[in-house]
Amino acid sequence: MNKYKKLDEIHQSSMTALHATSIDHVNMRVKNLDQSVQFYHNLFDFEIKQEENPNNTDVPSKIIGNDSIKLCLYEVPGMIPEGGIAHFGFHISNFNEVVDKCRILGVKILYGGVVDWEQSKSVYIVDPSGYEIELSEISGGGL
Repeated sequence: MNKYKKLDEIHQSSMTALHATSIDHVNMRVKNLDQSVQFYHNLFDFEIKQEENPNNTDVPSKIIGNDSIKLCLYEVPGMIPEGGIAHFGFHISNFNEVVDKCRILGVKILYGGVVDWEQSKSVYIVDPSGYEIELSEISGGGL
């Protein structure tokens, strides 16, 4: 038996839907913690918010980010990027500087550069552990 309620049962409920407004954090395994922290600091000016994740893991970890975005990083040197996330995205308020900043820092840009969408533009890059990151001109692609 399915442990989740059927759609028609949900609509009959008196509760309203939860309203998710943004991504709170992304929890990621990384190949090299120091290299990843430096990458995100250089490109996005992310700061270390917490030196060790309080989850009592046996691997080095840090929480980095800014006031809006948090990345929880766990070092797993032999990680194989399978079964993980396809990509995650950040809205970039100074989008016109993305390509130059990435080139200056030697960050790999995918798909030939800026990708034009119906209501926005994106640049896709890769971090040191192989995660694809979408950098968007308009939050949510204007949807």
